[in-house]
Amino acid sequence: MTGMDVAAVRTFVAVVEAGQFQEAAADLSITPQAVSKRVAALESELGVRLFTRDARGARTTIDGQAFLPHARALLQAAERAVDSVRPGGRALRVDVIGRRACMAGLLRGFNAARPDIALDVVTLFDFDAAIAAVEAGTIDATFRAVTMPGSRLPHGVEAAPVFDEPLHLFTGPDHVFADAAAITPARLAGQRVWMPGNMPGTEWAAYYDAFAADFGAVIDTGGPNFGIDHLFDTIAESTTLVTFIGERTPLVWPAGHSLRRIPITDPVPVYPHSLVWRSDNPHPALAALRDHLASAYPGRPESGVWVPEWTRPEAA
Repeated sequence: MTGMDVAAVRTFVAVVEAGQFQEAAADLSITPQAVSKRVAALESELGVRLFTRDARGARTTIDGQAFLPHARALLQAAERAVDSVRPGGRALRVDVIGRRACMAGLLRGFNAARPDIALDVVTLFDFDAAIAAVEAGTIDATFRAVTMPGSRLPHGVEAAPVFDEPLHLFTGPDHVFADAAAITPARLAGQRVWMPGNMPGTEWAAYYDAFAADFGAVIDTGGPNFGIDHLFDTIAESTTLVTFIGERTPLVWPAGHSLRRIPITDPVPVYPHSLVWRSDNPHPALAALRDHLASAYPGRPESGVWVPEWTRPEAA
């Protein structure tokens, strides 16, 4: 191996994040053919296949999954090298966990209000990695539900609530709750809520564990996590399974599934998104982001909503 092509590695990561070669091409402002050529060259250099392609898009192979964290680390190192000598500094780098989640929508709102501020949107998986990146200065801010049980923010790292996202119940057309206009958390006692993406140790797993403890729902994390399309298929066909979806999470499913989103009320469980940043971060755009989010946040009502005890100010 004579040298890793950074552009090819960046293309590989873009395909992983987009799930399709064509969407990755749009993200990178190149042609799909150029994406295919770069990935093929990288696969040839590594001597392995990184993707399998089917009607649903591009999926990483076992080798692709093994290569991904190292590819991201290589890109971060390359970016730091460039940033160290780039006049004028870099774009404001913010972590949103997932690009379909509502936090990405909050950032899109900021981008619409302040198109003059360059944004670099990244997706870090777990709480510890995101907070460590904030503390190290490799990202400027992250959206998280803080603090998790047993966790505290490092000295010099601050957080402020910016959005409370109501939960919806997600069911198939033949579930007993399918025709309900709304449902209370108490009615979910004993109900099997399938959430295969709830990895132990993540903030969202801690959130739903707290919900289950308070209201008696059964959070089932079993079975392989094949992604959102498989979740849609399974919920649509089931008369017993439900799952939770954030009110602001944009989803599109096949018309034949007839899936239902049902508001949860009395109380309304909300996922408490906070912005986390390092207090001495010098990036000039960070204050603008904080001000924008603070101006749009009405504050949490004193009654009528539910959040885990460990997210309440008195528990911090």
